[in-house]
Amino acid sequence: MWSIFKKDIKSIVTNWVAAILIGGLMLLPSLYAWFNIKASWDPYSQTDQLPVAVVNEDTGATVRDIELNIGDEVVKELKDNKDMDWHFVNRKEAMDKVEYGDYFAVIIIPENFSKKLGTVIEDRPEKAKVEYYVNEKINAIAPKITASGAGGIVDKITSNFISTVNGTIFEKFNELGLEIEKDLPDIKKFEEYVFQMEEKLPEIHTLLTDSLADAENAKGMIDKAQALVPDAKRVTGEGLQTIDETTAFLNKAENRLNEIAPEVQKNLEQVQRMATEVNDFISTVQSSDINLNQGKEISDQINGQITSSIENIEAIEGALNQLQEQNNNEDGSNTNQEQINQALEQLALLKSELQKIQESGQRITTFLSDKQQELDDLIGQIQTMAATTANEIDAFVKLYNEEIEPTVKQEVANAKKTLNDARGILSEIQKTIPEVEKILANTEGNLGEGEETLKKILGEYPYVNDKINQLADRIREIQGETDINEIIELLQNDPEAEKGFFEEPVLLNKNSLFPIPNYGTGMTPFYTVLAIWVGALLLISLLATGVHNSIDYTEKQIYFGKLFTFMSIGFVQALIVTSGDMFILGVDIAEPAWFILFGLIISLVFISIVYTLVSVFGDVGKALAIVFLVLQIAGSGGTYPVALLPEFFQTIHPFLPFSYAVDLMREAVGGIVWERVYHDLMFLILFGIIALLIGTFLKAPLSKKTNALMKKSKESGLFH
Repeated sequence: MWSIFKKDIKSIVTNWVAAILIGGLMLLPSLYAWFNIKASWDPYSQTDQLPVAVVNEDTGATVRDIELNIGDEVVKELKDNKDMDWHFVNRKEAMDKVEYGDYFAVIIIPENFSKKLGTVIEDRPEKAKVEYYVNEKINAIAPKITASGAGGIVDKITSNFISTVNGTIFEKFNELGLEIEKDLPDIKKFEEYVFQMEEKLPEIHTLLTDSLADAENAKGMIDKAQALVPDAKRVTGEGLQTIDETTAFLNKAENRLNEIAPEVQKNLEQVQRMATEVNDFISTVQSSDINLNQGKEISDQINGQITSSIENIEAIEGALNQLQEQNNNEDGSNTNQEQINQALEQLALLKSELQKIQESGQRITTFLSDKQQELDDLIGQIQTMAATTANEIDAFVKLYNEEIEPTVKQEVANAKKTLNDARGILSEIQKTIPEVEKILANTEGNLGEGEETLKKILGEYPYVNDKINQLADRIREIQGETDINEIIELLQNDPEAEKGFFEEPVLLNKNSLFPIPNYGTGMTPFYTVLAIWVGALLLISLLATGVHNSIDYTEKQIYFGKLFTFMSIGFVQALIVTSGDMFILGVDIAEPAWFILFGLIISLVFISIVYTLVSVFGDVGKALAIVFLVLQIAGSGGTYPVALLPEFFQTIHPFLPFSYAVDLMREAVGGIVWERVYHDLMFLILFGIIALLIGTFLKAPLSKKTNALMKKSKESGLFH
């Protein structure tokens, strides 16, 4: 084995062509890794070179008297955005160029964009849509990047819109909090009112029940009142007729009084005159010598005068009695009656006195012959009585003129005025009766409606009672659980701060446990491992796995002797690629020494696997090594997480050397977790041991068949 290895090393050193070829084989795999790593170094930093068209067709909208055009605002922001190469064009140009491939994607803001966003304040808000067109055949990754950009635009619009809407909402909340704080006493009063209502509900129910009964009774009373309206009309009409008739009687009485007043006055004056004449006559008689023989003549003269006076008094009494009777018929006042009665009483007294004088005059004749002295006394008495009577007549005339007649006339006038007033009142009543009828009819209808309303209210009472009790219980529950002052404090906020919160409600505080500065660094483990496997493939493609004069060596010696040569060249390949990653590309490796060491270990394992396949199975082994490469590129999880791979690749993933090699290099690049390092190293070494065991125990048994197969393939002239 050592002899074979030394011979190969000597051939490389002494043969410059071999040295150049081997040098190329050592360097070539590194180029594969470096070019790929550099190409994928930071592709997302170049997205500003991806041409994406933006078409703004938004016509704007008016929301609550505010003009807004979200499309214009989006375009304005995108003009300052350097994430992509934005082109602001019309729809036709955009669609033509994206179809041809000049644009990777087109974003179209439709004409109703602002209008749809404005429906957020309506009962049924509508979602605004942004049209997105992408030409996916141009590139596999570009559509994902442009889609991310389009999604970012939508997210930005959504974020700004949500922050604006919520800012407005929280401004209203703040105002509401201030209003609630200002109205807190009223809220407390409302709570008290609810509790009072809860307490008074039974009483209200009783009142409603009583009101319903009262309404029913009132309806009956109105029916009775409506039945009495015809009687009221009749009585009012009769009352007006009676007042008119009484007024006519008073007018007649007044006219009659005016007619008899001169006669009464004349008779009073005549009585007064006669009384004076009687008095003068008696005085003359008293002062003269009376011849008793002339007594009869004197007595007859006196009797005639008195009789005339009595007749005048009776005429006055008749007139006053007639006036009194007319007053009684016409319902005169008590004052009129008293005055007339007083006048009649005084006339009766005068009449009585005159009659007494007349009787005394008649006795004169009787006693003239008997007693002269008695005659003189009697004449004296008559004179005294005549004087008194004259005075009384004078007083009565004065009383009649100053009191009786004016009072009677005034009372008649008052009675007429009272009747006129009464007539006016009755006329108003008569006019009011139709209105009363209408009111009674309306009241009856309203009472009917009110009765129905009361019945409806009483029907709803159980529901209202339950709701009031529930509300009162809820208020008590809230009072026990929540302090309204806390609610007010919660509502009172800084609208700008709330707006900022909803614009970015969650801040992603990224903490990189194992920071990877760029995409190229992240892909370094995969491309480095891939380069090491490719390096092994190049070796088995160009270098022989057998020796000349193989009869001098056993199969086992050949296997291990050549293995040392392959491993040595593989060591250099791994050293170049890992060192070049750090010093040529400048990949930021967390553990540089371990990165190189892990690369060397991986190279040993890969060389063992690939060399063993070719050494044991010949050309079939080469095919197997290539198949292994294809399966490992897809199934190792080097580019996409294993969880995203199809089920087949997830199944074979644990059985691929690449899976552990890539993980091991990632530990060195990002930061080592030794438990994972031990796990990966264990499986890698296991793969290497399996390869060595296959080479050790199958190389000799299969060599004859492998050589025969290779010989046969060479005979075809197609294989070397």
